[in-house]
Formats: sequence, C-alpha cells, structure tokens
Amino acid sequence: MDVDNGQSASSTMMTTTSENISSQMQEIYETINILAGGIQTLNDDTQRLSSELIKLQSSIESLTQDIGSLKLSVQEKSSFLDGVKPNQEILQQDVASLKQKIDDLQYVSYDATLIWKIVSFNEKMMDAQSERQTSIYSPPFYSSPTGYKMRARLYLNGDGNARRTHMSLFFVLMRGPNDAILKFPFNYEVTFCLYDQTPEQRHIIDSFRPDIRSSNFQRPRLEMNIASGIPKFFPLAMIQQADNPYVRDDTMFIKVMVDFNDMPKTLLPYALILNPGFPMHVQQLLIKQEAERRAQQQQQQQQQQPQPGSISINLPIVPEPLESQEPVEIDLDEDNWKGRQSST
Repeated sequence: MDVDNGQSASSTMMTTTSENISSQMQEIYETINILAGGIQTLNDDTQRLSSELIKLQSSIESLTQDIGSLKLSVQEKSSFLDGVKPNQEILQQDVASLKQKIDDLQYVSYDATLIWKIVSFNEKMMDAQSERQTSIYSPPFYSSPTGYKMRARLYLNGDGNARRTHMSLFFVLMRGPNDAILKFPFNYEVTFCLYDQTPEQRHIIDSFRPDIRSSNFQRPRLEMNIASGIPKFFPLAMIQQADNPYVRDDTMFIKVMVDFNDMPKTLLPYALILNPGFPMHVQQLLIKQEAERRAQQQQQQQQQQPQPGSISINLPIVPEPLESQEPVEIDLDEDNWKGRQSST
C-alpha cells in the first residue's frame, strides 16, 4: 500500500515536471517565433533601406551632375555677361558720340564764325580743376559749305605754363570732306572773343595768325590736327570772381572768327560788337560800310591839312552816326598780332 502511494506520488511529480517543461518549451518556441518574425522584419527593413539607399545614391549622383551642369551654365552666363559688359560700354560710348554729333549738327555754322555756348560752366570748371576732364571741344564749324572744317578747344583751368593761372583757348583744324580741293597750309587769322554778357560789352578779344611751317596747319591726316592758339587767353582770377560779367546763369559765350578777307585790325572791335543775331551777309555789309566810312573820313582829314605857305582854318568834322554799339575792350598788343602759338 505504501509502495503504491509512493509510486503514485512519483508519477504525479513527473507529470507536473513534464508539464512545466512542456510549458517552458512552448514559451521558448513562441519566443523563437517572435524573434524569427523580428529578424524577418529586420531583413525586410534592411532590404528596403538598402533599396532606398541605392535610390538616394542615384539621386545624389543625378543632383551632382545637375549641380555641375548648373555651375557650368552659370560660368558660361558669367562669361557671356563679362563679354557683354565691354560691348555695352562701347554701345554707350557710341550712343554718347551719336548724341554729341546730333548736338553739333544743331549748332553747325558755314560762315567761318562760331558762337560757342558753354553751359554748366561751374561743373566743367570743377572737372578741369580735378583733371577729370581738362579740356572741352566746341561743335565743329566750317568756312563754307565746301570749306575748311574747324573747332575750338578750351582748357578752363589752363594748359602747359598757363595751368591754374589762365584759361587757354585753341583753334583746331579738322579733317573735312573737301580737303583734297582746298589750299594748305591754312594761313588765315583766327580771332577769339569772350563775350561780356552785361550792357557794358567789355568783350575780351585776342587773335593769332597760324605758323604755316607747323604741321598743325597742314592738311589733316587724322581726325584732328594738334590744337594751336593762345595759352594765356584770360586770367582765372577774373573768371572766378562771383560777379564777373563773362559768366551769367552758369553759361559762357565764346566767338571764334576766321578772317578770310584780311580785315584791318582796327575794324576787329567793330566787327565783334555787331549784333550776332544779324545774318552774316548783313554783318559783312555793315563792316564794309564802316571801312568805307573810315576811309572817307581819313581822306577828308588829309585833304583838309594846310598846304605849305598857306593858312587854313580847320573846322571840326562831325562823323556820321553809327549803329548804336557799346564800347569794347580789346587786347591789341604787338605780340598778339604777330601771333602766338602753343601745341597741346
């Protein structure tokens, strides 16, 4: 009986142990299944990530190529813009040159006389003093529709030995369309007149005659010959005075006249104070009449001189009234009339 009870207890214990082992094995199996599932998921994720990595690498390579292409395109456009910039500057210069030519055509003269209106005087003077632009050119003018082409050149702050002390004014002979049939060297007196813009009309007048030995007055081979004229035309101390009569409303007027008729020096003041608004043929007629009047007056004075051994009474001669003109200030020293020349 006791043996049976022991066997039964042993059998029960073995059954319990077997069930525990079976239960543990089941748990282990389930755990293994779970781990296997996790491993499979990790494998799947690894494959997916690997596939995505390959795609990303492909995208990176494509983007790298695109960036290289964009960089090359930017370099090409930059090179293009660098090439366009000088062309743009040239185009702007061409436009400015064309505008200057159009402006020159508005003031072109064909009667050997130029009235040069210089606007923005103070700005141009500051440019000259700072040497941003030391000289300015007048519009071209002509002696006739088929004649010499000429212009003036002005150094507002002076040139050479006259720098910072005087304005320097020069005459420039230019290459013209009809030079082949014109006579050279150029040998005609040039007169400059700085206008007094007040009723006093104390104009500044100076002249010079070309040196025909100089290449400056031979037939031009380039666009312009070297300028020649009067380095010490007008003192800067006077032109810089606030109330000077030669600059009004920031504007200055200069007249350039080329004499092809050998006008007497004594007639120059009269010719230069004539109203510039008169047509040139009217001015020439007035000058001719004035010359004839002076010649007649001189002849009458000679006739009224007493003969040797005779007695005569000289009555005053009342001259014919002239056209109303104001007095003129003229620089007629001997050096000026002999002619002064300076190369610039």
